[in-house]
Amino acid sequence: MPGEETSHLPQDHPEVPPEKTGILLANLGTPDGYDYWSMRRYLNEFLSDQRVIDYPAWKWQPLLQLIILTKRPFTSGAAYKSIWNEEAGESPLMTITKAQTEKMRAVLTERFGDRVMVDFCMRYGNPSTKSRVDAMLDAGCRKIVFFPLYPQYAGATTATANDAFFRALGDVPWQPPVRTVPAYFDRQSYIEALAQSVERAYADTETAPDILVCSYHGMPERYLMQGDPYHCQCQKTTRLLKERLGWSDNQITTTFQSRFGPEEWLKPYTVEEVARLAKSGKKRIAVIAPAFSADCIETLEEINEEIRESFEEAGGESFTYIPCLNDDDHHIAALAEAVEDSLGGWVS
Repeated sequence: MPGEETSHLPQDHPEVPPEKTGILLANLGTPDGYDYWSMRRYLNEFLSDQRVIDYPAWKWQPLLQLIILTKRPFTSGAAYKSIWNEEAGESPLMTITKAQTEKMRAVLTERFGDRVMVDFCMRYGNPSTKSRVDAMLDAGCRKIVFFPLYPQYAGATTATANDAFFRALGDVPWQPPVRTVPAYFDRQSYIEALAQSVERAYADTETAPDILVCSYHGMPERYLMQGDPYHCQCQKTTRLLKERLGWSDNQITTTFQSRFGPEEWLKPYTVEEVARLAKSGKKRIAVIAPAFSADCIETLEEINEEIRESFEEAGGESFTYIPCLNDDDHHIAALAEAVEDSLGGWVS
């Protein structure tokens, strides 16, 4: 019965909120603004993460603090300015993550009522993981499901998000039972949402693209050699998408973008491959980014500007960017399905 769990408490006991289960969505993060200092704070937190850049601190930090962070905030700030949601005063990633959270809250509240609390956090920047974990605990969440919004697992994305989540619980007097939602790269509902987005985009073109480029965020090749499953999961997502669409191998390909630093990264590099495709006669291409749950700087600026430019300068004629799934209803249904699987036995 309501209130039964607190009926034994003395009258002067602090108020105890009704028990809930928290569902905390996590995305990469965003600077608070595109000015120099906002960008520097954000980039410093991001590029200081050992999961992202695993060089020894004594070697990496002087280079980061004295060289990279004196120049990169200007170039990154200009890139963010070109895509900034000026009306809301935030990056598109923030706008989209808020919309995803609102839809997830509506879906899960309809199914489970006020027994669940849905919120979001960012691994870098605001709202921080710790601030949202603390808010959930204050609101009465006695169990938490943590959901990094990355379809494919990678140490530099999923693992570091989980790290931040567990650190946020490090000084909590009464730690709740927790679960983390696994990568959903091969979940049928996710593949279906991807396929439908491709079909809609192709239906809107006068002439179908010659090939679909599935551009995933890259990582150093040695991470793969060290056992990170990301590359294999990306390849499987592309294969399952191809099978769902009923296509042949020459209608779809996998590439990797966003190379950083001097190391060899996963290949082929998107920016080079689209130019090669144009020169080989593939004059019409479409590009989709299945590793991103929401459009962000890497899709809106890098793909839709830098990679598009590489293709067109090489002789490409028609470049179609297929947006991320964002808050598409089929995407939200797939995410909610993954959450429900992780809620098993906790909320009926």
